[in-house]
Amino acid sequence: MQRFFTVIGGMGTAATNSYVRLLTQRTAAQKDQDYMDYLLVNHATVPDRTTYILDHGQPSFYPALREDVLQQSELRPDFMVMVCNTAHYFYNELNALTDVPLLHMPHIAVMEMCRRYPQAKRIGLIATKGTIADHIYEDEIEAAGREVTLGDQHVRDMVMELIYDDIKEKGQVDGKLFAEILRIMRDDFGAEAIVLGCTELSLANEMAPQPDYELVDPQSIIVDKTLMLGQAFRDSVAAGKHLLADVIAGRK
Repeated sequence: MQRFFTVIGGMGTAATNSYVRLLTQRTAAQKDQDYMDYLLVNHATVPDRTTYILDHGQPSFYPALREDVLQQSELRPDFMVMVCNTAHYFYNELNALTDVPLLHMPHIAVMEMCRRYPQAKRIGLIATKGTIADHIYEDEIEAAGREVTLGDQHVRDMVMELIYDDIKEKGQVDGKLFAEILRIMRDDFGAEAIVLGCTELSLANEMAPQPDYELVDPQSIIVDKTLMLGQAFRDSVAAGKHLLADVIAGRK
């Protein structure tokens, strides 16, 4: 392949499948050749991200992702996307390994949030304990001039139950639990928009959509940006690079 991108996924596999499913559904295709050319790295054995972030005595997930980035860089994709929010804990280190653009999903999602919900000043964040502990989204949201609410411990426990007990362990989405989490964040903590800071939450949003809430779904956003970039690079490298700069800067 000459023009293609790489998806670094498998964290977890069901969430990565959601990304690929949305990528396929949203492609305006009339024939096989209209779909995107890409390589999918479904690295399911990457150690748990939250476990390591909360306890550095546990196995680090950096070596596995370092290997993925270096291997894929040798193939010269136009860009790479890592479809795990918590894995961006090591974004700077991974990005420094390669001259292939590695999209920063949390940054791009927050820039899109500002475009979609310019009046929302108090932003709710629901995510794994790891993502909350390393402030991946909190820092991005505050840098954009918005206030962040994380809810309380009860909400965070509900989120972990939905992500780990339901989706990762049982392979199912508890739509009622998802809706109750969003209701509490909006009604009890005043969230004017809510960031789904975990790709399992994006899967929940795909399987049990909640149209009554102003949601910022990073995986859905990165699917759209991926399609835009994939098509631009297919048209020409110059067009792809120009659009890439706009996406990173939040202009598109």
